[in-house]
Amino acid sequence: MRVVFGVLGPVVAWNADADAGAGAEAGAEGNGRTAVALKGPRHRSVLARLIIARGRVVPVRRLIDDLWPDPPGDAAGSVRTFVAALRRALEPERAPRTAAGLLVTEGPGYALRAAADEVDAWCFEQEVTATAALPPTDVASRLEDALGRWRGPAYAEFADQPWARAESRRLTELRLHAVERRAEALLALGHPERAAADLRVHATEHPWREHAWRLLALALYRAGRQGDALAVLRQARNALAEELGIEPGGGLRGLEADILHQAGPARPGAGGTAGQVWERAAAAYDRTVATSARARLESTVGLLRGLAVAGGGGGLPAALEHRVSAVTAAEELGDAELTARVIGAYDVPAIWTRSDDPEQAAHVVRAAERTLAALPAGGHEAARARLLATIALESRGTAGLRGPQAARQAEQLARGLGDPALLAFTLNAVFMQSFERTGLAPRREAIGRELTDVSARHGLVTFEILGHLVRLQARGALGDFPSADRHAAAADRLAARHERPLVAVFTRWYAALRLDATGRAPAPEAEAAYRDAAALLDGCGMPGLAQGLLPLALLCLRLRRGLPPRFDGTVDWGPYEPWARPLTLIEQGSRAEAAEALHGTPEPPRDLLQEALWCLTARAALALADRDSMRRAHTALAPAADELAGAGSGLLTLGPVSAHLADLAVALKDT
Repeated sequence: MRVVFGVLGPVVAWNADADAGAGAEAGAEGNGRTAVALKGPRHRSVLARLIIARGRVVPVRRLIDDLWPDPPGDAAGSVRTFVAALRRALEPERAPRTAAGLLVTEGPGYALRAAADEVDAWCFEQEVTATAALPPTDVASRLEDALGRWRGPAYAEFADQPWARAESRRLTELRLHAVERRAEALLALGHPERAAADLRVHATEHPWREHAWRLLALALYRAGRQGDALAVLRQARNALAEELGIEPGGGLRGLEADILHQAGPARPGAGGTAGQVWERAAAAYDRTVATSARARLESTVGLLRGLAVAGGGGGLPAALEHRVSAVTAAEELGDAELTARVIGAYDVPAIWTRSDDPEQAAHVVRAAERTLAALPAGGHEAARARLLATIALESRGTAGLRGPQAARQAEQLARGLGDPALLAFTLNAVFMQSFERTGLAPRREAIGRELTDVSARHGLVTFEILGHLVRLQARGALGDFPSADRHAAAADRLAARHERPLVAVFTRWYAALRLDATGRAPAPEAEAAYRDAAALLDGCGMPGLAQGLLPLALLCLRLRRGLPPRFDGTVDWGPYEPWARPLTLIEQGSRAEAAEALHGTPEPPRDLLQEALWCLTARAALALADRDSMRRAHTALAPAADELAGAGSGLLTLGPVSAHLADLAVALKDT
């Protein structure tokens, strides 16, 4: 007997080989399949818990904690009884005393070895992900079939249980996204009335989804119902103001202006639905949607996450500003679990190791630490993992042990929970804390490889892009530019398809680095490429990346090619001034002042540019014959002997670290 499982509604199992009349409990819900008798709610809860684990082992201790708030004396025996009954129901033809093949015992617990096409939720995810590259005709029909799998709320009878809540909400979000994607396809095919019929209830039931309101208004307008479209936009404005206390975003405001002026993509007959980048990004990624007043904060953070991921037009700094306000508001409510969700929901991938706003980052870290300490003992592993990952991410580039410690703890928790999105978020945190010394590009390559693999398998597009950028950096550091080129191209393709404009900032800078590092262009042409890339930084909302980057890149280029620095006193070096200043003073002939500046040069931050900054210290020390500084630089750079200095940033390079080490070794021997 082949068994398939349903969790997109009440938890059920069906005999996929039997016809509708072959036994008790057969019904339309199973599409003609015979339902398997699973006995009582405890049996179903064990089955549901194992399905959520996606084939991983769930220890008996964990099952006991999940099944009973106050476990009975023989809880382990009860679990064994439930498992035995489930095995008899799921494998009725299995001979006595033979090993189970579906619900198996392994190590300290049990696992369900169901195939990818034997759980309706897994099939639904695969079907939604597969539509990303399809034309609108196929998208509409495929998503209609996929949405037809739903029989009610995901894990219906267990949706409020702590162990099922996150997965139930995640699947619900995926369904809401699928509804909107299907509406987009219908609009692209010229069927606005059909799209509007589906969207009316959808937008009303989920008033925080701005993209749903926009699609509904757009569908009505394209159907020739301008008055109804404007009324929907007013309804959306009121809902957002009353429920969240916010004004409509640029997408809704822009659509209203287009309708009033009979212009833009809103006009009847206009093809496609490519609107504002922010709204598309907000529709594509997770937002927590609920109806209680407290959940409004969670919904707001979901909207801010979309705004940050889309970037451009001030989106990223605006999201950061409102994020801090949301965290503060959550703490004021005195609910640690709510605050944990508000902090953890902002899982925006990060590639640059210098914070855009250190003060805001420190505020979030302090709030996360307080929330971590306030969470009730026992359980809440996913919330703890997200808080720890947040601490590690927001502590990037800073000294101290807490950041690396938090990253390790977050990763350990995530690997035990079987949540791909959580694992991707924690891998981002591990990446941000992989700079305790120079020469760690191979470690970051491994992190990037796992990140791309996990994200590609589970449709986590933004983290898949991040994985490619991490690998671009790591392969660049190792001088493997053909591989770095492939990852740059993959990141650009995904960014173009999913409207992630900030990705081009990093890939254009990499193109300039590539041109410079390979020596295929003279210095003026390479400098022009860097200047063109720097133009993308204007208004991108990433001051931690932008400040001082262009002059640093030009300084590295000129030093590596044996050219004089030629920088006047008006250059804004930003955070890199301590490492650039000794060299510029040497160029100006102020050697005594340069020596004083070199003695005050700190160790570089533990980030993507530490090898490059150590090499700047080495160049100044060599020019000034400063033996102590030479020794410090040699010791720090020795682990990176096989790397290109600075190329691990994907932005600039000072050439092979080995060349700098050789110069230092010769000078130290001579002195």
